[in-house]
Order: sequence, then C-alpha cells, then structure tokens
Amino acid sequence: MSQLRVLVVGASIAGPMAAYWLARAGARVTVIERFPSLRTNGQAIDIRTTGVSVMRKIPGMEAAVRAKTTELEGMSFVRDDGRPYGTIRATGNPDQQSLLSEYEIFRGDLAKVLFDLSKDNENVQYVFDEQIASMQRNENDGSIKVEFVNGLTAADYDLVVACDGATSKTRVMGYGGSVRDYIDPVNSWAAYFSIEQDLIKGSKMGHAISGVGGRFLAVSSDPAGGNRVTLMSIHPRDKRDTTLPFREAMKQGDEALKRFVAQHYKGLGWKAQEVMAAMMGSRDFYANEMVQVKPPSLYKERVVLVGDAGYAPGPTGTGTTLAMTGAYVLAGEIGKHKGDLATGLKGYEERMRPIIDDMQKIPPMVLTFCAPQTAWGIWLRNNIFAFIAWTNVLEYAQKFFGGAAGGTDKYGLPDYDWVA
Repeated sequence: MSQLRVLVVGASIAGPMAAYWLARAGARVTVIERFPSLRTNGQAIDIRTTGVSVMRKIPGMEAAVRAKTTELEGMSFVRDDGRPYGTIRATGNPDQQSLLSEYEIFRGDLAKVLFDLSKDNENVQYVFDEQIASMQRNENDGSIKVEFVNGLTAADYDLVVACDGATSKTRVMGYGGSVRDYIDPVNSWAAYFSIEQDLIKGSKMGHAISGVGGRFLAVSSDPAGGNRVTLMSIHPRDKRDTTLPFREAMKQGDEALKRFVAQHYKGLGWKAQEVMAAMMGSRDFYANEMVQVKPPSLYKERVVLVGDAGYAPGPTGTGTTLAMTGAYVLAGEIGKHKGDLATGLKGYEERMRPIIDDMQKIPPMVLTFCAPQTAWGIWLRNNIFAFIAWTNVLEYAQKFFGGAAGGTDKYGLPDYDWVA
C-alpha cells in the first residue's frame, strides 16, 4: 500500500505533535504554518494527565520540557495593598498535579521542543508562510486536492488535519459554515504579554490579584528577564455577552486593544497600573476570547480536527493536554487500522470523546470562586481561600477543579504499535 499523504495545518502545539506521531505511524506529513517562522512567544501552559503520559512515550521529551519549565515555585494571592492571603504550590508529584503544574512551560518553548522532535524526520516537511487557498474532494478515491496561497505546489492528500486553533479556517473549508460555528462562548477573555520591569523583584513566586467585575491579573518572573503577565476577564455565562466590546476592540488592532484593556483594568489595586503602563510598550502582546469548541464530530470525510480546532476547552487549563493526547490517539488509531482510514478516524472519535467531555467540564462555582464579580464576593473568596491555604486542604479541594487535576493514568490511554 502507498504511504498515507497527510497535510497538517498549523505549527503551534497540536501540529508538530500530530506530525511526530503520524510520521511514526508511517505517513508522509507536510506541515504548513501561516507565520513566516516558528512562533516562540506566548503564555505559560501546562502539561497534565494524559499529556504527561504522551510526553513520556517520546524519548527525550520529558527532559527537554523540564529544561524549559518556567521555574515557578508557586502563586501568592495578594490584596489591593500587596499583602498576601494565600499561596498555592505544586504537589511535587507530576502524576497527581495541583492547580499549579510541575510541567508549566511557555507556549513558544514547548512549540520549539515539539518542532525539534519532528523537523529532521525524513517523512516530515515544514513549510512556513503558507496557507490553504482551496480544497476540493476527489470523487474517485476520496482524497483532497489542496491549492495554496503562497506558491507551494498544489497536491493531493489522503487526510487534512486542522490544527489551526479555535477559529480554524481549515474547519470552515472542510465542514462549511463560518469560524464561529461550533464555538461555545464562556463570556470571558484573556491577554498575555511580557514587560521589561521586574515588579516582583526576582521572586519565583508569582503574584496574583482579583478585582470587581471578574478581573484577574497575575505576574510571574520571566527567565529571560522582566515579568510575564496574564490577564483574565471572567463573567457569568448566564449574563449578556460581555465580550462584545473586547471583540470590537480586537478588530481595530493591538494598540486599540491595549487601550481597551488598560481602561478595563483601571482602578485595580496592587501594581496593576504599573503593569498597564508597561503593557502599552509590550512587543509580544496577545489577547483572545476564551471559548470552547464543540463540533458534532471530530472529522468530516477526510478533514479531521485536532487540538483547539476540534475541542478548545476554554478556561479549564487542559488545552495543551488535549492537543497532545488528540495527536497521539489520531495517529495511533490510523496506524492500528492501516489501510482503513475511515475506521481509524472513527476510532479516534470514540477514544477521544469521553476524554474531551471530561476535560471540557467547567465545575460549578469554580469561575465564581476564581473571579468574583463584587467587592463582597472578593472579600468572601479571599477569606475562604486563606483558610483553605492555612489548613492545607487544597489537595482535597483541587479534586473539584475538573480534568486538569486528575492523575496521569485516569483515562487509560492505549499503547499503539508504531512502524517508525
């Protein structure tokens, strides 16, 4: 049988991970990325549960990740005047993590680790500064003819793997509709950026503060110098769409969006206003709406979804884990059913669906607890959290925070046979 021809769209986390495993399943893989080079910036992300299991199946990956972890020792939650009221730390056990992961790594660093694992494979080709112009199904054998925007030669592929994010254009081409189809908003948005100032004076403990209206700000050390900042604006899902002004500002470009964010965080205590002033000069500012993606199926004919394109989890902290797990299971099922792509895709759907459903669950009251909307709510949350931290019952309490805090063996990932 001829070698399976696969086109992977996107070279962030899901794309290189899919390329690695599909090549090991015997496929010939082309990865295209719309940016001119690998993106090496981005926020801190976590590898958890099944993601840890998948990582350990790749020789050298765990050591490479550990060499690039953020070195964050914990997160200290502070009041408006900077006084801490509670701290969380990692458990020290990567097989049963807390809200703070043993494998916290910046997105760009993980993308580089995954790229390096696959870039020298003779069955993997990376093409940057390229996008799909059109896709057309071949009625004779079901393959897809793909034409490209920037000069890559048109070619036929047996499978197109969409790894291009929650608003995947590849998903639109394969499924029809618009980029907002299958998106389930969670009425929240987030922003990430680095600043040159070191507002926490070299501390390996991150600092976080909450403000009325569901505002959250966290500052942590950047190994390269300065600080990394995470902002989240979280609102109840049963209220009106509060992300509309944010999305309107997004359309106007980064500078307008920065001004919107600064205005939104006006009046927040601790060092929030220093952060906002530094944000205006940040060169790696990135912000987006937080959403969940829930299509009726993970594949349609020869187009299959991996990572956020198929199952963005929103604020559950499991996006990286799902992307890594989905790539592994997709390639494993295709290899298991070699010569029967339809059955392999069906196996992928059946294996992933219960994992996705579990990791997309937003536990009741968690967002309310993490981002109170009122001053009274913040006071109550702070005192409850201070008690939880003081009594060391957080290890028990974290069990109610969904799939992100599960053990590595929770889902029983299968071991597959690989040809390479």
